Formats: sequence, structure tokens, C-alpha cells
Amino acid sequence: MEKVLIVEDEVHARSGLTELIESWGYRAECAADGMEGLEKAVSWAPAIVVTDLKMPRMDGMELLNRIGELPQRMAVVMLTAQGSIESAVDAMRMGAYDYIPKPVDPVRLKTILHNASRQREADAEMEAEGRQQRDTGVLGPMVGSSPQMVDIFSMIERIAPSNVSVLVTGESGTGKELVARALHDLSARRLKPFVAVNCAAIPETLIESEIFGHEKGAFTGALERRAGCFELAEEGTLLLDEIGEMPMATQAKLLRVLEDRKLRRLGSKIETPVDVRVVAATNKDPEKAVANGDLRGDLYYRLNVFNIQMPPLRDHLMDVSAIAERMIEDMNQRHHCTVAGLKDSLMIRLEGYQWPGNVRELRNTIERAVILAGSGMLGIEHLPPHFGEPGFAPPPNRVGGVESVLVSQAAPYEDGQRRLDESNSVRVEVGTTVDEAERQLILKTLVATHNNKTKAAEILGISSKTLQNKLKEYSNAAVTE
Repeated sequence: MEKVLIVEDEVHARSGLTELIESWGYRAECAADGMEGLEKAVSWAPAIVVTDLKMPRMDGMELLNRIGELPQRMAVVMLTAQGSIESAVDAMRMGAYDYIPKPVDPVRLKTILHNASRQREADAEMEAEGRQQRDTGVLGPMVGSSPQMVDIFSMIERIAPSNVSVLVTGESGTGKELVARALHDLSARRLKPFVAVNCAAIPETLIESEIFGHEKGAFTGALERRAGCFELAEEGTLLLDEIGEMPMATQAKLLRVLEDRKLRRLGSKIETPVDVRVVAATNKDPEKAVANGDLRGDLYYRLNVFNIQMPPLRDHLMDVSAIAERMIEDMNQRHHCTVAGLKDSLMIRLEGYQWPGNVRELRNTIERAVILAGSGMLGIEHLPPHFGEPGFAPPPNRVGGVESVLVSQAAPYEDGQRRLDESNSVRVEVGTTVDEAERQLILKTLVATHNNKTKAAEILGISSKTLQNKLKEYSNAAVTE
């Protein structure tokens, strides 16, 4: 039976909460103010403290601060009166587990206590795992031993156990979604859904339905009831990527859900309680976005309880090799390859490049190299042609376009390693049609992969079915000619 301490100066509220919490199977004690609450926290060592914000002698904020100095870990839940939401957000910045407005909603309080208890059970295990991973420069899906990444790992570990909202900022491709996944994996919510939605990729007319859900007949084309992302992420984590691209009207509704923990589907008259941890991400400067009118100021301050700023890869190049090694393990499994690692010469080249596309560009480069090599060690010969030279731009993910594209066949050295055969390059001259450029690129890629259609489709960034259709189209054209 978990121990819960209720700190409330109002007599009837204190006794009512104590009886309610005991009826759920907890051992409950109560205190009349923060001073008495601190004394009982020290002597009784509860797992959870539910405290009012405004009390005589010692208020809830001071109690929270003093509890944070104790050797025992306690989850602190703040009770807030109407109009004190900003104070509650400040409390969460100081380490509170969650907050609940008065009058207390029993269903929501029961959920919060359940989650806090579950978090306590997982803390010891996660702390041991986290310590072991930190020693090897790994935190969940993230890799890095540079000072910047160590600081970020430390921040993630501190705030992951709470329900606090987090805003992740940084350039495109720096790994903002990985931060959200790490926060999820290191929390008590890790066995529940992780849902990611890119606000910039959803048409403005559909984004409210996508996030909040809709009832049948809510609008033209709503043929059936549909759950939104909040409901799909129930008891889990929801990542709202590119939050600055969300329409202002939808931002207002999102703020309401974050503050009330209730949502209303489009076309519904009923509000449904939700228990979701929200992580938002943006590649924009959020303060500039607020100034420009792209992001509501009140939503920004509500989301920005903690801000994790992801550095561009060029600012921690010492992590490139370790990140690349981790990516090779992933690509070997995905593409059924047996690449053993990186040659020293390739490491030097990768660490000397500025990576304008950040970790995403590194991932694309490593994936291409692994597919081309298939096995052995990756070397400079597996990099894209002209990699790192002045004017070099990362190759496009999709075929098409009038720019010059190079695809080279890998031929063996005498020592069994592979090199690029420049004679098998595709050079597209200005004036060539897009269809013809695409045809040459596809056929040469098949030559480079020894007619392995699966690998060719991976390199070209198209599905195997699309590749088969293109080849059939070329074959029919040849017969016709």
C-alpha cells in the first residue's frame, strides 16, 4: 500500500481527501499546513504528497522546494484554485509531478495517483538502466558523449518521470523526435502508446479532426466516428511536431485541452477526460514565432515548462562516429547487411564535414553506404560522389529533377574491398527530359546493385512496386519501338 500525505489547511477538504484516497487502497495521512506537512514527510516518508498551493506558515511552493532537498524521492501533486494555473506550471518547473485544479475531480486525482505509484515502481529500474547507458554515451535511442549531449541526457532523465510539458527546439534533422521518444521510454508511460503527429503535414481543414477526433456527420465526409491523436495516445505520450505550423484556432483548442485535461471531439457535446503527456517540437525560434503571430503566447508559455534545445550536429562533431556506428547496427538489420564498422579514413571525413542536414543527413549517408557495401568496413569509396567538396549538396531522396545526378557501381579492389567505378556514372545534361533522366538513373542503379531490385528501390527512395511498374513500362516501350 503506497503512502499518500495530504497537506491542506481547509478542514473539510482535508478530511474529505483523506477518506477518498484511503477508499482507493492507499495509506493516507494528513497535515494542516506546509510546516506540519514537511515534518510528516521527513518522519513518515510517503511516496506521494498532495498539497494545497496557498497555506499559512509554509505554502505549497516552499514545501515542494523543501521536499526536493530530502533524500527520499516523493511525487508532489499540487492542488490549485481557479486562476492559479501559472503557479502550477511554475511548480512543475520546480519538480512537481502534476497538478489538479479545485474543486478536485476524483477521477483525475485517482489517475494521477495511479500514475505516480507506477512511476515510483519503475524509478529504481530506470535509474540503474540510465546509469549504465550514460556510462556508454547512450540514452534510449540517442547517442553522444559530448558535453552538449551529456547535458541533454541529464535534463531528459530529470524531467522524464513527471507529466510536465516539454518544448524541444532545434534545426531540422537534429533529432527532436528522438528526445520525445526518450522522454516516453524513461517514464512510467513507456508501456503505453507513443503517438507523433507532424502539424505541418496535415491540411488546415483536417488538423482539428486529426488531433481531437470527430463524430459521425461532424462535417462533410465524416462518415464515421474517429478517435483523434489525443485519444490514441491515452496514458501515453503525444508529440506535436512543428507546433508553429498549427492554425491559431487549433492552438486555442489545444491550450484548453492542456489546461483542463479534457477534450471535445468535433461535432460532440460531451467533454472526455484525457491523460496524455504532451511534447511539442519546432525548428523555429519560438519567441520569434510568438512575435510574428505564428504561435500563441499563452500556448508557448504552457508548453515551455522545460525547453530542450537540440544542438546542430556541426556543434558536436565528436559524436558523429558513435552515432554512425549505432546507425550501422540499425541499417544492418533493416537491409540484411553485415557491415562491421567504419574505416579510420571515413571517420576522419565524416567528422570534418559540417552536416547542414544534421543527424538526418548523416543517417541518409550511412544508409546509402551500408546498402552499397553490403558487408565489410565502410570507407570513403561508399560516400556520395564529391562528398564534402565545395558546392556539394546531399543527394535527393527521390528521383526526378533536372540537376546532375551521379550513381556509381561498386567494384571490388584486389583486397576484397569496394571502390566506386566512375565509368558507371549517370550524367544528366541540361535539356534531358525528366522521364529520360529517371529511366537512366533507375537502370544504372540496378547495374550498381547487380540487379537487386530491393536494394535499388531503397537507394532510389521508391517502393519495390513502383520500381517494378517502371521496369514494365520501359520494357513495353522497347517492344513498341
